[in-house]
Amino acid sequence: MAEQSARDLKLIQYLNEAYGKEKELETALQAHISMTTKPPYKKRLQQHLRETKGHAREVERRIKQLGGKADVAPAPGPVGDAASAVTAVASKAVSAAKGPLHALRGTGEQEKMLKNAKTEYFNEFEEIATYTAIETLAETVGDRETAKLARGIRREEERMAKFLEGQIAQLAKGVAREEIPAAERRNGRSRTASRRSRSASGRSRSSSSRSRSTSGGSRSRR
Repeated sequence: MAEQSARDLKLIQYLNEAYGKEKELETALQAHISMTTKPPYKKRLQQHLRETKGHAREVERRIKQLGGKADVAPAPGPVGDAASAVTAVASKAVSAAKGPLHALRGTGEQEKMLKNAKTEYFNEFEEIATYTAIETLAETVGDRETAKLARGIRREEERMAKFLEGQIAQLAKGVAREEIPAAERRNGRSRTASRRSRSASGRSRSSSSRSRSTSGGSRSRR
């Protein structure tokens, strides 16, 4: 077997980082889906779980094409292989443990989903950064196939992040409705409106005062 080039080893390293994250998120998404009661949100999570599994398969295939092994390997060689095995086991254990922990999040149904959505949003941007780096590296070293793969996956992660951004806003409103009495929500809006009104009134009086002052000065000069 021919010795791998520095180019391919670096690409495999980056692709393995992406592969490890995809496998980790498979477990997390499954846990979040089981906790989600909002139908459109649940449906989108299920769709993204399918996408995530597909991403892992595509990345694994590309790693093999480059002569590597799909794993969460930190470095090539005997030391890297040993560390890879330990890291893989640890990563799976952490992912499995997160499911029950996430089930304890929040004081109500809406808040649990909100916290999950925030975690998912964070993970999407980590993946976007990972695939942006892979795409740029691949383009720089002339690997158009890896660049195309990374670009396609990045775009799917960006679409998911956009969806989650909207969900976070909706779920935050849901938390307010679920956990804060209507009277307090109304009072809060009334106080905000009152402060805005006083601020606008103050600006109006100040503007009027400056206008009278300017007018008085003009008459005095005449």
